[in-house]
Amino acid sequence: MGAKVRSSFSLLALLVLGILYGRCAQELQDVRLRQGTEARPPPPCASGSPNASAAPPARPPGPWDEWRLPAHLAPAHYSLLLWPHLAPGLPEPRTHSGRVNIKVRCRQATATVLLHSAGLTYRSAAVWGPGAHGSRRSVPVAELWPAPQNEYVVLELRENLSAGALYEVQLAFQGTIHSLWDPHGLFLNTYEDEGESRQLIASQLAPTGARRVYPCFDEPALKATFSISIVHHPSYVALSNMPAIDVSEYQDVNESTASGWINETADINLTTGINWTVTTYETSPKMSTYITAFVVCNFDHVTRTERGKKIRIWARKTAVQNGLVDYALNISGPVFSFMEDLFDISYTLAKTDFIALPHMTSSAMENWGLITFQEENLLYPLQDTSRKWKKMILHAISHEIVHQWFGNLVTMAWWNELWLNEGFATYFGYLGEHYIDSTEPLDQVFSYKIVLAVMPSDAHMYQALSDRDEKRQSATLSRLFSQVTYQKGAAIVRMLSNFLTERLFIKALSSYLNAFAFSNTIQDDLWNHIQKVIDEENDLQLPAPVKVIMDSWTCQAGFPLLTANFSSGKISQETFYVRKGKSSANNTWIIPISWMRNGTMQPLVWLDSSSKIFSEMEITDSEHDWIILNVNMIGYYRINYEETYWRKIAKWLEKDPKVIPAVNRLQLMEDAFQLMRAGYTAYDTPLYLTKYLGKEDDLIVWKVVLNHLEAGSWKVIQSDNELYPVLKKYFLPRISPIYHQYEDLLRQNLDVLTDDYSPIFLIETILETACWIGLQECLDLASEIFTKWMNNSSLEVSACLSKTICCYGVQQGSDKEWDFVWKMFKQNNAGLMVKYNMFSALSCTREPWLLQRFLQFILNDFAISPQYGNKAIEDVASSEAGREIAWTFFRENWLHLYNRDVFGTVNALSSFASTDIDFQMLQDFINNTVEPKRREHASFKMTLEANANKKEKESVTKMIKWLKKNMDD
Repeated sequence: MGAKVRSSFSLLALLVLGILYGRCAQELQDVRLRQGTEARPPPPCASGSPNASAAPPARPPGPWDEWRLPAHLAPAHYSLLLWPHLAPGLPEPRTHSGRVNIKVRCRQATATVLLHSAGLTYRSAAVWGPGAHGSRRSVPVAELWPAPQNEYVVLELRENLSAGALYEVQLAFQGTIHSLWDPHGLFLNTYEDEGESRQLIASQLAPTGARRVYPCFDEPALKATFSISIVHHPSYVALSNMPAIDVSEYQDVNESTASGWINETADINLTTGINWTVTTYETSPKMSTYITAFVVCNFDHVTRTERGKKIRIWARKTAVQNGLVDYALNISGPVFSFMEDLFDISYTLAKTDFIALPHMTSSAMENWGLITFQEENLLYPLQDTSRKWKKMILHAISHEIVHQWFGNLVTMAWWNELWLNEGFATYFGYLGEHYIDSTEPLDQVFSYKIVLAVMPSDAHMYQALSDRDEKRQSATLSRLFSQVTYQKGAAIVRMLSNFLTERLFIKALSSYLNAFAFSNTIQDDLWNHIQKVIDEENDLQLPAPVKVIMDSWTCQAGFPLLTANFSSGKISQETFYVRKGKSSANNTWIIPISWMRNGTMQPLVWLDSSSKIFSEMEITDSEHDWIILNVNMIGYYRINYEETYWRKIAKWLEKDPKVIPAVNRLQLMEDAFQLMRAGYTAYDTPLYLTKYLGKEDDLIVWKVVLNHLEAGSWKVIQSDNELYPVLKKYFLPRISPIYHQYEDLLRQNLDVLTDDYSPIFLIETILETACWIGLQECLDLASEIFTKWMNNSSLEVSACLSKTICCYGVQQGSDKEWDFVWKMFKQNNAGLMVKYNMFSALSCTREPWLLQRFLQFILNDFAISPQYGNKAIEDVASSEAGREIAWTFFRENWLHLYNRDVFGTVNALSSFASTDIDFQMLQDFINNTVEPKRREHASFKMTLEANANKKEKESVTKMIKWLKKNMDD
């Protein structure tokens, strides 16, 4: 986009700013500025700039010793000018500079201004306050100095600021543009587009990156409005949160004649005669610093309008030209409209930009009006034939759009209750996904991908949703962005919605969002709004106030295990822990229990003590009298039954599995396996449940079962000469029916499944397992499809199925098949998922010489990333034919591999061990070879692997015994 002709408004603004900043600099001639030790020294400064080597003197105790800002000042408005030093032909940008005017309200008299600042240096600072007769006057600054321990810059004043008065803090600063290895603040992307190497600069400010870009009150509750301008090269476009309202020119002639308001911000020589562009944006609504955003790039975009609001998708020019942005453009507007209708609150901003960054460490970031994504989470590759990629994009977009309400409009007061942002975004993100694509049953998807996914992590009891430590330092805040925060938070929201009813829940949320728009909340604010709606409606009876119920779920780590005894109707609760008896926690929860008796739903009951008798849950000895708890997995807990009742469930399933809902069948499988692993039930409890699987036609239930068998490690199973044959004999007749249900469809037309994500995603596991277990029809089908692909390489192979098809094509073939897959992998026209699966398949060959050649290719081909190289070693080592080959290769090429990828290579060590002798051999290798600073990490990992391997071996022995006994049942 070309720069517009400078307007008269812009000329006036430049004149006023030049006078203002010139006066600011004059007032500060007596201020001593010291640089901090937190930043790398910038290029040489102009005469009179601070001494870069000056060490900060010792300071007396003060508010700078506290991690949280004092309550003396509150920001009202930022006027921010930002200049990332990026232009074609200039050296790689390492710095940015800028000026900020912050209007602050003094809440309590103070002579100290404390701002967050990390890695920034300063050229000038001033404070202005109210004078006589409505005039402004300078508040003298005695000294400016850094307090790097808690990431502050301190302005000590010669007089107190008056409580209730409005002041303006003015600072000229310079900071660092970071690499991808440290992408907090402004960071640099280098990428390829239109056959050229190009660069862009983007921001990632959550949770505490804003202070690395500009001095600010960098806490989520200290919201303010923002007026932002960005200086950039005219060949680039600059984006920020709000729509642009003016684009003007600034000619960089030389330092003596250039406009001081810009040039004073630059600490490097940019006097190249470039006509720079200044883009100015509308003033934002009140928002937190962590969702301010800046991008300077040479991208193109597509646009649509949804309900009068502009939506733009930005990406590399070739990606836009090839239509990779079209899917995101088509779905983003409808998701926005769905959320507006659901919450009954219109989206606040006039535009939203979605931008696909070639490199980004997080999957996406919800910056208000400028949402950043990893490319793979926004661009749909046309050559990818599966809808799995589409679902990933839909998931990312829907999640970030929900954040525009939960997180941006209404924000948690502090990071210790981050779940108020992320839990709601995750839950409603799934509702948005389902609105766009309803081919998957929502209850099944949510239970599998959210509830079952987070419970193993939460069983370690590392983190409560509401973290009572409100003074975490910047380095530890990132730990709160955890699976528990996102997924457990979503599971709790779903449970809450269910026992309130969706109508009351949405009504309460709409009230909550309206009441706290452009403000901040704690979880008690949410509970109060829900309680208010319940009291007004007066048709819902709860066992306790909402706060008491929900605090039991958010203020405690972990989750409950319910044990049911239906002969007496007694239900008891205890804390589920990853190993029974290893935790002393004695938590109790107030638990909603949905339940079904003989196929009929029953009224919700509550367990509000450690145990309780429910007379309505007493059952007779009749095999037709049965109860299932937690119908559709709405509650966030596991359930254990008496061993005799588990056997009764197994018999029902063998007789008629459809009598129990599919979600509860997957729950029964998941709970049984997890309870067995944690020591709460006998080892054979889940095995008895598998006896009915020949009648199970729901793919997601099979997925859960096979996940647990895989968790037992195919490597352990395959290395055990006794287990594999009996496992094969037991599972072949059980997996054969579900395989044959889809075989004809696969053989006739793979494309039939690409329009239904659920089967194609889940049948991947069935196909892989059926071939692994040796079902001949599966092996024949894989070879058949592989042969068709070899004969016509332009055929598209489903990304989900490519792993199995390629693997068994290579395994059943010769070097001809292997060479074909290697060639296809090296070509750049395959989707990323297909390429990854093709690479994995190369280790499936049974020919030792091909495995050796594969490893040599990886060693010699520097176009292959180090991560791929270590994966090749791990994959080869996982096969019986390749373990010794991989180990020899690893030892002989250790130094070369280690220098390419230190951590990946150390982590790959455990791939070679399956016996005690193996582990001892590896430990000796570590002691003799790995450098001391990595040795402890490698030894610790090896110990964990050895212990896990020992437990798996014990389980294998028991499994063999059970399988032999139940082979013919």
